[in-house]
This record gives sequence, structure tokens and C-alpha cells, in this order.
Amino acid sequence: MKRRTTDDERKLFKAHIDEPRPLKAVMSKTVKRKAKASKSGGLDGNTAEKLKRGQLTPGARIDLHGMTEAVAHATLLSFLAGAQSRGVRLALVITGMGNPKHHEGAEWMRSPHGVLKQMVPRWLNEKEFTALISGSSPAHRRHGGDGALYVYLRKRM
Repeated sequence: MKRRTTDDERKLFKAHIDEPRPLKAVMSKTVKRKAKASKSGGLDGNTAEKLKRGQLTPGARIDLHGMTEAVAHATLLSFLAGAQSRGVRLALVITGMGNPKHHEGAEWMRSPHGVLKQMVPRWLNEKEFTALISGSSPAHRRHGGDGALYVYLRKRM
């Protein structure tokens, strides 16, 4: 036979249920995966560590030196799409170092330098690029250091 709840128990239960409390956020597995990927740049720990140490060899390479911003953007998008279609997983994008810290008064310093070094990481976050890449990171010294980026491409579908 079932036990019946008392009036006091019902009042206590009602008071507990009516008490406002913040809800615990529940994330789906897809959202959790995306959140985890955004923390590690879309690369698993082993791959990210190998990139950091310069132990992976890029399968494709592009040098954007001397290109205007518009030309470099279109060239990079085309290059990455082509590399992905060929099955390349790691590409090296050379942007150049930008402004040297000295020579502040030099004539050639009057126009902005290092534009591609600043812009390429921004471009990689644009919609058309994110469809191609799973992550990027600064290149190891042996592959160009601060003047280059590793771009890890998604598997082609």
C-alpha cells in the first residue's frame, strides 16, 4: 500500500518548487564539441603540439609578399580551396614580418607595413575560410616563425 503525503509535506514541496533558482545550462554534444574546438583552434592536442614544435611538414605553401590586400585575399582563398581539394591537410601561409622596430624615420615607413600579417588571421575567421580550415597557428621558426602561419585544412567531403 502506498504512503500518502501529508499537508505539511505538500506545503514544503510547493515552497521548494516555487523558490526561484537559476537553471543549469544544458549543452548538446554538438555545442560542446564546437566550444572545445574553439578553445584549441579546432585541432586535437597531439596535432597542435606537433605544429608548435614544427614537427609537421606543410603539404602546400603560399607566399603573399608584395600582394595588395584584395589580391592576397582572393589568392589565399583560391589557394586553400585548391589545397583542400588535393587532399592537403597542412598549408603554410607566408605573410612576412611587417615593420621592423627600428628605422622609424625612414621614408619607406610612411605607408603602413605588415598589413597582411594583421589581416590574414582575420580573414581565416571569415565564413568562406572557416568552411575550409579547422585551425591555424603561428609557424615554427624553421617554417618562417612570426612571418608565417600554419593553416590546418578540413578533410574534403
